[in-house]
Amino acid sequence: MSRSIGVGIVGTGFMGQAHAMAFQSAPLIFGTSVNVRLVAIADINLAAAQATAKRFGFAKALGSWQELIADPEIELVAITTPNALHADIAIAAFAAGKHVYCEKPLSADLKSAEAMVAAAGKAGTKSLVGYNYLRSPAIAYAKKLIADGAIGHVTYFHGICDEDYMADASTPFSWRCRQDTAGFGALGDLASHLVSVARDLVGPITRVVADQKTFIEKRPVPSAGDGTEKRDGSAVATTGEMRKVENEDTAHALVQFKGGAMGTLITSRAHWGRKAHLAFEIFGTEGSILLDHERMNELQIYSKKSDDPATNGYRRIPIGPEHPFYGKFSPAKGHGIGFNDLKIIEVALLLETLGGGAAAYPSIPQAMEIERVLHGIVESASSGKWVELG
Repeated sequence: MSRSIGVGIVGTGFMGQAHAMAFQSAPLIFGTSVNVRLVAIADINLAAAQATAKRFGFAKALGSWQELIADPEIELVAITTPNALHADIAIAAFAAGKHVYCEKPLSADLKSAEAMVAAAGKAGTKSLVGYNYLRSPAIAYAKKLIADGAIGHVTYFHGICDEDYMADASTPFSWRCRQDTAGFGALGDLASHLVSVARDLVGPITRVVADQKTFIEKRPVPSAGDGTEKRDGSAVATTGEMRKVENEDTAHALVQFKGGAMGTLITSRAHWGRKAHLAFEIFGTEGSILLDHERMNELQIYSKKSDDPATNGYRRIPIGPEHPFYGKFSPAKGHGIGFNDLKIIEVALLLETLGGGAAAYPSIPQAMEIERVLHGIVESASSGKWVELG
């Protein structure tokens, strides 16, 4: 490795820790041309920053993102905060000449997201948005199959992204339920990933007609404040008061793609039993492809070209070292990789970008196209009409 880059992470929650682990691991696993120096991690809760810094080996723990951006040793800022803070941090980082690695969605509102795009254009530095499901070996292989014509011309995409982390009405109110901190509900948390996959596999979405609903309209107020969030099933103390949920639990849309394909997008944070159900069926003129991320190490493909009509059905393909990225983690099929490994792959691609390699997708300007689809869904749900996205 010829050089190293100073990294600062804003946020110490699950995603902040996932980023820290990925920055540690990517150079070791992928032998990237750029190494990493873990300079600082920042959190408004300084004690949390100090504990995370000690755990992962950061040189510094800071109590504000402003301090982190001002640090001259930091060249790349990774943003893992609630959505509403993304824009301010990214814009300030770009103004300071830093590279930006931001979790999705871009921001809590369209105006702020557009400001991020403008700042990225002026800065001339690199950016990447954390759509880590795009790094799945199974999804990458599905993309190759489609490009190679394995299922012919794509005619239909049916996609679902469901989880049940807010299916229980007793789950307390958190920042994810507020429009000023989260913006979208299930659309931002989950459907943003689904749209990223749909666009990557099938192409740009040009029209949407949609609906959305908040099924659990009020939630208990946590004693610790709006920021309290536990997705591990452990109890959270509440005040006995209830607070109105400001964004959607569930949304669905009919979509049309630039290439002529039709599609459906379905998302919910309140569908019992679903844990990481990012799933899709892609149908073409010569066959189809199925994937469910709860079984992320296998893909199913159907081809009308099967020789024997008696066995002409879906064929299960176990993902292995023959497929993109997988071989860096295991030399054999059946052992599997996991969610955090996708983040390691993503960081490796980012480091190669910073080393002068091909630009990793999506940059902040490219991710704006995903944002426009999400906002189009909200607009259509309000108007009841088709929305043209260009």
